[in-house]
Amino acid sequence: MTSYIPPAIDWVREQVELYESTGGTKGTTLRDTGLPCIIVTHTGNKTGGIRKIPLMRVKVNDSYVLIGSYGGRENNPVWVYNLRANPDVDIRDLTEVFKMRVREVEDDPERQRLWEASAAAYPPYNEYQAKTSRKIPVFIAEAV
Repeated sequence: MTSYIPPAIDWVREQVELYESTGGTKGTTLRDTGLPCIIVTHTGNKTGGIRKIPLMRVKVNDSYVLIGSYGGRENNPVWVYNLRANPDVDIRDLTEVFKMRVREVEDDPERQRLWEASAAAYPPYNEYQAKTSRKIPVFIAEAV
């Protein structure tokens, strides 16, 4: 059986634990932002373990947009590589959990549209892109 590997960063682990332990009734806003977040459950690329990460809630129609910003650092967050290798995920949005499949969006018009929706939900994404030379990855999670 595959085991759960908690996030290494304290605040991330605590956010996931609160969100999950309350069935999505607490811990539903990201850290100090007060903005809604979701929990993405995915499979580790190297470990094969179950991983969970809180991300900003950016919903476009029935899909979710996942932005690999990592605060504008020069490297991608590890979960980006996990999603590229293992696109099947569960997304917890408050009390509901959806089985979804992600795909990285590289088509410029679609990517731009999703980026704009994401930056409207969380304006610092534009600052993060300005801080880094990498093209921040954009994923869309769609119902299976």
